[in-house]
Amino acid sequence: MKNKKGRRSRNKATCNEDAACKANGDRLSRLPNDLLLNILERVETFDALRACILSKQMLKLPAMFSQIVIDVGSLVPDPDSSHKFGIRDVARVNGAVAKVTDNILWMRSPGITIRKLNVRMVLRHYDVLSVGKSFAHAMATRKVQKAEIEFMTEKACADCTPADLVDFAKCFNTILADCLDAFAGFTRLWLQNMRFGEGDIPNVLTTCKRLQSLRLSYCDSGIRSVLCLEHAQLIDLEINYGKFEKVVLNWLPKLQQVTYNNWCSYDDEPLAFGFVPQLSKLSLAKIAVRSDRCLELSQLLANFPSISELHLNFRSEKVLNCICLISTLYMIVVFSAILECKLFAGCTQFLVCFFFPRL
Repeated sequence: MKNKKGRRSRNKATCNEDAACKANGDRLSRLPNDLLLNILERVETFDALRACILSKQMLKLPAMFSQIVIDVGSLVPDPDSSHKFGIRDVARVNGAVAKVTDNILWMRSPGITIRKLNVRMVLRHYDVLSVGKSFAHAMATRKVQKAEIEFMTEKACADCTPADLVDFAKCFNTILADCLDAFAGFTRLWLQNMRFGEGDIPNVLTTCKRLQSLRLSYCDSGIRSVLCLEHAQLIDLEINYGKFEKVVLNWLPKLQQVTYNNWCSYDDEPLAFGFVPQLSKLSLAKIAVRSDRCLELSQLLANFPSISELHLNFRSEKVLNCICLISTLYMIVVFSAILECKLFAGCTQFLVCFFFPRL
């Protein structure tokens, strides 16, 4: 009897709680959509979608997102996890990225502007082709202010053979040819682990007419190749671990920032500047040895009085003493180096900052 009474009292309490909830209503549903969207767009889209399951009203919100960030990395388990992430897992999570992207972009109202659309995924032909069609549909039916895509590869750079680099570049070129409308609207593109043909990268820039930011990591057109760049809209360029002999900035009228890390140049200067009237920020970093040639900054920057911010990070066995006379608003120079100097014999790193006022 006691147990029955206990059950009755618990059931009665539960019923009272349910009645109170119905009387008060769903608190999330009572919040205005603008407030809910403001909260959900501050997190990654996968997390926002999980939150939308909590309320019937919120199930309608994904079609109203103005900022969409879909990252395959958010579906990958923690590296410390005991689960071994294999090729089948890559296919599964990449397929999820493609499916979610398709659902969100195809179900949207044409009247809602997308402020930012960013997708990071693995370079697999079928998945990328699906996402490319969704991007093209979104750009054709509504205004997309920023369209950004980042491609990872199935192998890390350390595990890639030269043949892998060529295969990844061929896969990308095939996707580029199949998704011309999507690439024509991209504003930011990040590629990694690819060895292109001689004219492939210039062809990418020709296709991506709206491109404002380009990042190349472990990409080149062959060892000791020369990369010549021309683009009307490009603002930001970053190259990491490229095996180019030289990067020539031929005609980039809107280029403002260049970052070049760990070049493999055998020439005296890894960069050559053409028409870059708005270039104001330059960052150079390299891990070098004694056999590498010195980089003469005074010669490299002699014709660029417009540079206002210069970052240098040389973890090397030698640093060339040079004087750069640049009349600008300010200049920041950072050296991180192992110095050949008795005064600093006990130092492994050295940091110097110079601030130049307007002359």
